Amino acid sequence: MTLENLLAIHKLIAHQPDRDALQRLLDAAKRNLDDARVTAISDENRFDAAYKAIMQCAMASLWANGYRTATSQPGHHQTAIQVLPKTIGLDMATVIVLDALRKQRNLSDYEGDPIAPSAVAECLTQAEFLFKYVREWLGKNKPELA
Repeated sequence: MTLENLLAIHKLIAHQPDRDALQRLLDAAKRNLDDARVTAISDENRFDAAYKAIMQCAMASLWANGYRTATSQPGHHQTAIQVLPKTIGLDMATVIVLDALRKQRNLSDYEGDPIAPSAVAECLTQAEFLFKYVREWLGKNKPELA
């Protein structure tokens, strides 16, 4: 499915890229990465901060391509993650890991499942990777937004 198809079925909305707004979103992702590294807080809060950074990077990727998710539609986190191959060329193996982290976040948020230290470590690793990947992609492909 293309980004245009997702626009047609109202999973995505057209969005005018704005360098300052995109940079604020990436700055917020960086702050969340920093927070996720703080070992004095709970694993749940560290995981949440790392996951939030992942979502902010995914949203920045959409924005850079002229779209945003329809947050009024269910599954907007899933959509933002699953279109990463189309927005920034991310490989499917990484998308599968990111989607598994999304599912873990849902279990924690909506069912109270505890977050294992290994899940925190994986979420932080993935968030750091995605943050770097998005920044590099922007520099190469959308320098006017970088």
